[in-house]
Amino acid sequence: MNKPLIGLIAEEQSPHEVLAAAIKRRRAVLFVGAGISMAVGLPSWQSLIEHLLDDLGLDGDVIEGMHGGYQMLAEYYRLKRGGIGPLRSWLDRNWRVDPDRIAASELHRAIVELDFPVIYTTNYDRNLETAFDVLKKPYAKISNAKEIASAATGVTHIIKFHGDFDDDASLVLTETDFLNRLAFDSPLDIRFRADALGSTLLFIGYSMSDPNIRLLLHRIWQTWDESGHRQDRPRSFVFVAQRNPVQEAVLANWGITTIAPPDGMAADDGLNQFLLDIRERLDRGS
Repeated sequence: MNKPLIGLIAEEQSPHEVLAAAIKRRRAVLFVGAGISMAVGLPSWQSLIEHLLDDLGLDGDVIEGMHGGYQMLAEYYRLKRGGIGPLRSWLDRNWRVDPDRIAASELHRAIVELDFPVIYTTNYDRNLETAFDVLKKPYAKISNAKEIASAATGVTHIIKFHGDFDDDASLVLTETDFLNRLAFDSPLDIRFRADALGSTLLFIGYSMSDPNIRLLLHRIWQTWDESGHRQDRPRSFVFVAQRNPVQEAVLANWGITTIAPPDGMAADDGLNQFLLDIRERLDRGS
Protein backbone atom coordinates (compact mmCIF):
# COMPACT_ATOMS: atom_id res chain seq x y z
CA MET A 1 0.00 0.00 0.00
CA ASN A 2 1.41 3.38 -1.00
CA LYS A 3 2.01 5.88 1.73
CA PRO A 4 0.93 9.53 1.41
CA LEU A 5 3.49 12.00 0.06
CA ILE A 6 6.66 11.23 1.95
CA GLY A 7 10.01 12.65 2.98
CA LEU A 8 13.26 10.94 3.76
CA ILE A 9 13.17 11.44 7.49
CA ALA A 10 10.10 10.90 9.65
CA GLU A 11 9.57 13.95 11.83
CA GLU A 12 7.14 14.74 14.61
CA GLN A 13 5.34 17.11 12.23
CA SER A 14 4.64 16.29 8.59
CA PRO A 15 5.96 18.61 5.86
CA HIS A 16 2.34 19.73 5.26
CA GLU A 17 1.98 20.76 8.90
CA VAL A 18 5.36 22.50 9.06
CA LEU A 19 4.68 24.49 5.89
CA ALA A 20 1.11 25.40 6.88
CA ALA A 21 2.33 26.71 10.22
CA ALA A 22 5.18 28.66 8.59
CA ILE A 23 2.85 30.24 6.01
CA LYS A 24 0.45 31.23 8.78
CA ARG A 25 3.33 32.90 10.66
CA ARG A 26 4.47 34.58 7.39
CA ARG A 27 7.82 32.80 7.69
CA ALA A 28 7.73 30.62 4.56
CA VAL A 29 9.46 31.05 1.20
CA LEU A 30 8.51 29.25 -2.02
CA PHE A 31 11.12 28.69 -4.73
CA VAL A 32 9.64 27.98 -8.20
CA GLY A 33 11.56 26.36 -11.06
CA ALA A 34 11.04 25.72 -14.76
CA GLY A 35 9.01 22.55 -14.22
CA ILE A 36 6.07 24.65 -13.06
CA SER A 37 6.03 26.69 -16.27
CA MET A 38 6.47 23.62 -18.47
CA ALA A 39 3.38 22.15 -16.80
CA VAL A 40 1.31 24.83 -18.60
CA GLY A 41 3.05 24.47 -21.95
CA LEU A 42 6.14 26.68 -21.80
CA PRO A 43 8.79 25.47 -24.27
CA SER A 44 11.69 23.45 -22.87
CA TRP A 45 15.31 24.57 -22.69
CA GLN A 46 15.87 22.45 -25.80
CA SER A 47 13.77 24.91 -27.81
CA LEU A 48 16.09 27.71 -26.70
CA ILE A 49 19.14 25.69 -27.74
CA GLU A 50 17.59 24.98 -31.15
CA HIS A 51 16.81 28.67 -31.66
CA LEU A 52 20.35 29.69 -30.74
CA LEU A 53 21.86 27.10 -33.10
CA ASP A 54 19.59 28.23 -35.95
CA ASP A 55 20.11 31.95 -35.35
CA LEU A 56 23.88 31.53 -35.18
CA GLY A 57 24.02 29.19 -38.19
CA LEU A 58 25.55 26.34 -36.20
CA ASP A 59 25.13 22.60 -36.62
CA GLY A 60 23.63 20.66 -33.73
CA ASP A 61 26.78 18.61 -33.24
CA VAL A 62 28.63 21.74 -32.04
CA ILE A 63 27.15 21.24 -28.59
CA GLU A 64 28.29 17.61 -28.28
CA GLY A 65 30.77 17.38 -25.46
CA MET A 66 30.36 21.10 -24.72
CA HIS A 67 29.86 21.98 -21.09
CA GLY A 68 27.45 24.79 -20.25
CA GLY A 69 24.60 23.96 -22.64
CA TYR A 70 22.42 26.92 -23.54
CA GLN A 71 24.43 29.18 -21.23
CA MET A 72 27.60 28.80 -23.31
CA LEU A 73 25.60 29.21 -26.53
CA ALA A 74 24.05 32.38 -25.12
CA GLU A 75 27.56 33.58 -24.25
CA TYR A 76 28.63 32.96 -27.86
CA TYR A 77 25.49 34.78 -29.04
CA ARG A 78 26.43 37.82 -26.96
CA LEU A 79 29.96 37.79 -28.40
CA LYS A 80 28.72 37.51 -32.00
CA ARG A 81 25.78 39.91 -31.73
CA GLY A 82 27.25 42.43 -29.31
CA GLY A 83 24.47 41.91 -26.79
CA ILE A 84 21.48 39.76 -25.87
CA GLY A 85 18.75 42.27 -26.74
CA PRO A 86 17.40 40.33 -29.77
CA LEU A 87 17.57 37.04 -27.85
CA ARG A 88 15.69 38.57 -24.94
CA SER A 89 13.05 39.85 -27.39
CA TRP A 90 12.69 36.37 -28.91
CA LEU A 91 12.28 34.82 -25.48
CA ASP A 92 9.72 37.45 -24.52
CA ARG A 93 7.67 36.73 -27.67
CA ASN A 94 7.93 32.95 -27.63
CA TRP A 95 8.00 32.06 -23.93
CA ARG A 96 4.45 33.14 -23.31
CA VAL A 97 1.51 31.04 -22.19
CA ASP A 98 -2.11 32.00 -22.86
CA PRO A 99 -3.53 33.59 -19.68
CA ASP A 100 -6.60 31.34 -20.02
CA ARG A 101 -4.36 28.30 -19.73
CA ILE A 102 -2.73 29.68 -16.61
CA ALA A 103 -6.15 30.55 -15.19
CA ALA A 104 -7.16 26.90 -15.70
CA SER A 105 -4.00 25.56 -14.02
CA GLU A 106 -4.81 24.01 -10.65
CA LEU A 107 -1.12 24.17 -9.79
CA HIS A 108 -0.85 27.92 -10.36
CA ARG A 109 -4.10 28.50 -8.49
CA ALA A 110 -2.75 26.53 -5.52
CA ILE A 111 0.46 28.58 -5.53
CA VAL A 112 -1.46 31.87 -5.50
CA GLU A 113 -4.03 30.79 -2.90
CA LEU A 114 -1.41 29.47 -0.49
CA ASP A 115 -0.37 33.10 -0.03
CA PHE A 116 3.35 32.64 0.52
CA PRO A 117 4.77 36.00 1.64
CA VAL A 118 7.77 35.55 -0.69
CA ILE A 119 8.16 33.57 -3.91
CA TYR A 120 11.53 33.26 -5.62
CA THR A 121 11.66 32.05 -9.21
CA THR A 122 14.55 31.36 -11.57
CA ASN A 123 12.07 31.47 -14.48
CA TYR A 124 12.28 34.37 -16.94
CA ASP A 125 8.63 34.05 -17.99
CA ARG A 126 5.68 35.97 -16.51
CA ASN A 127 3.50 32.97 -15.67
CA LEU A 128 3.53 33.56 -11.94
CA GLU A 129 2.67 37.23 -12.37
CA THR A 130 -0.10 36.25 -14.81
CA ALA A 131 -1.51 33.77 -12.29
CA PHE A 132 -1.68 36.51 -9.65
CA ASP A 133 -3.26 38.90 -12.17
CA VAL A 134 -6.00 36.52 -13.36
CA LEU A 135 -6.85 35.60 -9.76
CA LYS A 136 -6.83 39.31 -8.83
CA LYS A 137 -4.24 38.87 -6.08
CA PRO A 138 -1.86 41.81 -5.50
CA TYR A 139 1.89 41.25 -5.62
CA ALA A 140 5.18 43.09 -6.08
CA LYS A 141 7.66 41.94 -8.72
CA ILE A 142 11.33 42.32 -7.80
CA SER A 143 14.26 41.83 -10.17
CA ASN A 144 16.81 44.44 -9.04
CA ALA A 145 17.97 46.53 -6.08
CA LYS A 146 15.63 49.42 -6.89
CA GLU A 147 12.60 47.14 -6.78
CA ILE A 148 13.75 45.63 -3.48
CA ALA A 149 13.61 49.10 -1.96
CA SER A 150 10.31 50.15 -3.56
CA ALA A 151 8.30 46.92 -3.18
CA ALA A 152 4.99 47.36 -1.39
CA THR A 153 4.56 45.67 1.97
CA GLY A 154 1.71 43.34 2.85
CA VAL A 155 1.65 41.63 -0.57
CA THR A 156 3.46 38.61 -1.99
CA HIS A 157 6.91 39.50 -3.27
CA ILE A 158 7.70 37.63 -6.52
CA ILE A 159 11.47 37.79 -6.78
CA LYS A 160 12.83 37.08 -10.27
CA PHE A 161 16.10 35.52 -9.11
CA HIS A 162 17.52 35.12 -12.64
CA GLY A 163 16.04 38.32 -13.98
CA ASP A 164 13.04 39.61 -15.85
CA PHE A 165 12.29 40.43 -19.49
CA ASP A 166 11.53 44.04 -18.52
CA ASP A 167 15.15 44.58 -17.47
CA ASP A 168 17.86 43.17 -19.78
CA ALA A 169 20.57 43.95 -17.22
CA SER A 170 18.88 41.70 -14.66
CA LEU A 171 18.88 38.55 -16.82
CA VAL A 172 21.13 35.68 -15.78
CA LEU A 173 21.32 33.97 -19.17
CA THR A 174 24.88 33.59 -20.43
CA GLU A 175 27.70 31.57 -18.90
CA THR A 176 29.37 34.74 -17.63
CA ASP A 177 26.11 35.74 -15.93
CA PHE A 178 25.92 32.39 -14.13
CA LEU A 179 29.58 32.41 -13.15
CA ASN A 180 29.26 35.94 -11.79
CA ARG A 181 26.34 34.79 -9.63
CA LEU A 182 28.52 32.12 -8.03
CA ALA A 183 29.87 34.88 -5.79
CA PHE A 184 26.39 34.94 -4.24
CA ASP A 185 26.70 38.64 -3.43
CA SER A 186 24.24 40.43 -5.73
CA PRO A 187 21.40 42.44 -4.11
CA LEU A 188 18.98 39.57 -4.81
CA ASP A 189 21.42 37.07 -3.27
CA ILE A 190 21.72 39.20 -0.15
CA ARG A 191 17.94 39.43 0.09
CA PHE A 192 17.65 35.67 -0.35
CA ARG A 193 20.22 34.90 2.35
CA ALA A 194 18.25 37.06 4.78
CA ASP A 195 14.95 35.39 3.83
CA ALA A 196 16.45 31.88 3.96
CA LEU A 197 17.92 32.32 7.44
CA GLY A 198 14.54 32.96 9.05
CA SER A 199 12.10 30.99 6.94
CA THR A 200 10.92 27.52 6.06
CA LEU A 201 11.78 26.90 2.40
CA LEU A 202 9.95 24.84 -0.23
CA PHE A 203 11.51 24.22 -3.66
CA ILE A 204 9.22 23.02 -6.48
CA GLY A 205 9.67 22.54 -10.22
CA TYR A 206 13.40 21.88 -10.05
CA SER A 207 15.63 19.10 -11.28
CA MET A 208 18.20 18.23 -8.66
CA SER A 209 20.63 17.55 -11.51
CA ASP A 210 20.80 21.33 -12.04
CA PRO A 211 24.20 22.43 -10.63
CA ASN A 212 22.92 25.96 -9.99
CA ILE A 213 20.13 24.83 -7.69
CA ARG A 214 22.43 22.37 -5.91
CA LEU A 215 24.90 25.18 -5.33
CA LEU A 216 22.13 27.34 -3.93
CA LEU A 217 21.00 24.60 -1.54
CA HIS A 218 24.58 23.97 -0.46
CA ARG A 219 25.17 27.66 0.19
CA ILE A 220 22.13 27.80 2.47
CA TRP A 221 23.45 24.80 4.42
CA GLN A 222 26.94 26.32 4.54
CA THR A 223 25.61 29.59 5.98
CA TRP A 224 23.88 27.77 8.82
CA ASP A 225 26.79 25.37 9.39
CA GLU A 226 29.25 28.24 9.76
CA SER A 227 26.89 30.18 12.03
CA GLY A 228 27.27 27.69 14.86
CA HIS A 229 23.48 27.37 15.12
CA ARG A 230 22.78 24.64 12.58
CA GLN A 231 20.36 22.93 14.98
CA ASP A 232 18.13 26.04 14.96
CA ARG A 233 17.67 26.17 11.21
CA PRO A 234 14.03 26.09 10.02
CA ARG A 235 13.20 22.97 8.05
CA SER A 236 13.49 23.07 4.25
CA PHE A 237 11.85 20.86 1.64
CA VAL A 238 12.32 19.93 -2.02
CA PHE A 239 9.53 18.30 -4.03
CA VAL A 240 10.97 15.93 -6.62
CA ALA A 241 9.42 13.89 -9.40
CA GLN A 242 10.58 10.55 -8.01
CA ARG A 243 12.54 9.03 -5.15
CA ASN A 244 16.32 8.73 -5.42
CA PRO A 245 18.10 7.41 -2.30
CA VAL A 246 21.48 8.92 -3.21
CA GLN A 247 19.98 12.34 -3.83
CA GLU A 248 17.89 12.14 -0.68
CA ALA A 249 20.88 11.26 1.49
CA VAL A 250 22.98 14.15 0.14
CA LEU A 251 20.16 16.66 0.57
CA ALA A 252 19.34 15.34 4.03
CA ASN A 253 22.95 15.98 5.01
CA TRP A 254 22.33 19.60 3.98
CA GLY A 255 19.22 19.73 6.17
CA ILE A 256 16.71 19.42 3.34
CA THR A 257 13.85 16.92 3.36
CA THR A 258 12.97 15.39 0.00
CA ILE A 259 9.28 14.90 -0.81
CA ALA A 260 8.02 12.75 -3.66
CA PRO A 261 4.60 11.65 -4.94
CA PRO A 262 3.37 8.13 -4.16
CA ASP A 263 4.43 5.38 -6.55
CA GLY A 264 2.41 5.51 -9.74
CA MET A 265 1.29 9.13 -9.38
CA ALA A 266 2.44 11.71 -11.94
CA ALA A 267 4.76 14.37 -10.54
CA ASP A 268 2.45 17.29 -11.41
CA ASP A 269 -0.54 15.55 -9.81
CA GLY A 270 1.51 14.71 -6.75
CA LEU A 271 2.73 18.27 -6.35
CA ASN A 272 -0.77 19.68 -6.79
CA GLN A 273 -2.10 17.29 -4.15
CA PHE A 274 0.73 18.21 -1.79
CA LEU A 275 -0.07 21.92 -2.11
CA LEU A 276 -3.78 21.27 -1.66
CA ASP A 277 -3.03 19.32 1.52
CA ILE A 278 -1.15 22.35 2.88
CA ARG A 279 -4.12 24.56 1.96
CA GLU A 280 -6.54 22.24 3.77
CA ARG A 281 -4.45 22.49 6.93
CA LEU A 282 -4.43 26.27 6.66
CA ASP A 283 -8.21 26.30 6.19
CA ARG A 284 -8.57 24.15 9.32
CA GLY A 285 -6.45 26.65 11.24
CA SER A 286 -3.31 24.48 11.52
